[in-house]
Amino acid sequence: MTENNKPFRTAVVTGASRGFGRAVVAALLAEGTHVVGIARDERGLNAVAEDGFTSVAADATDEAVAEDVIRTYRPGLLVLNAGAEPHMAPVHEHTWETFSRNWEVDTRHVFTWTRAALREPLAPGSVVVTMSSGAALFGSPLSGGYASAKAAVRCLRGYGADEAQRAGLGIRFVTLLPDMTPAGGVGEIGVAGYAARQGVDRDTFLRSRGTLLTAEQVGTAVVEVAGNPDSAPEYRIGGTGLTPLGA
Repeated sequence: MTENNKPFRTAVVTGASRGFGRAVVAALLAEGTHVVGIARDERGLNAVAEDGFTSVAADATDEAVAEDVIRTYRPGLLVLNAGAEPHMAPVHEHTWETFSRNWEVDTRHVFTWTRAALREPLAPGSVVVTMSSGAALFGSPLSGGYASAKAAVRCLRGYGADEAQRAGLGIRFVTLLPDMTPAGGVGEIGVAGYAARQGVDRDTFLRSRGTLLTAEQVGTAVVEVAGNPDSAPEYRIGGTGLTPLGA
């Protein structure tokens, strides 16, 4: 999964205790990669309990945590997946606190780790995979600032790639934009909210969306793009697989 077809020695995955993060951990462990999983949910991290997995119960937005983990474990791969569950309500029923929730977690943690990756820096050949969302392309009127927070994640990928190139660091940045799916905790909240908005039950809403993305597909996709030195910078990912943006 790297340029020499060998797994990364060490990877860091944020939001590793559930959903997409948990699936990414499983996919990387299957490749023989030592995975450092970060989440605030210590119980969820401890449930992984597999050889090659190190749990760090911490807030992924904490700058000191990012700096310490990079210096201690020297990862070749960062998977920035942590995120908050959005408050589901139309815009006029939000407060600024609920509207900005995903800016304070999703965007902030990607900023924190991107900054740390460039300042430390990560070793040449390292990869940073950030998790955005299809909502960044199409909006999400029930989830407050979620779509704009994920759009900022896309921008941060570009900023990081630009600065890595300017400094000759040899770090690659890739962003995945998953379609809404009940496979993750955030997606399940979205499914329930939009089904109710359309006045249909959950199963009817899901059938209308065609082939659904699975968490396992996300894990496999991370392994694929991280290991491909010729990867596109951004991919949309749905139930039918990866599609480079702009293709």
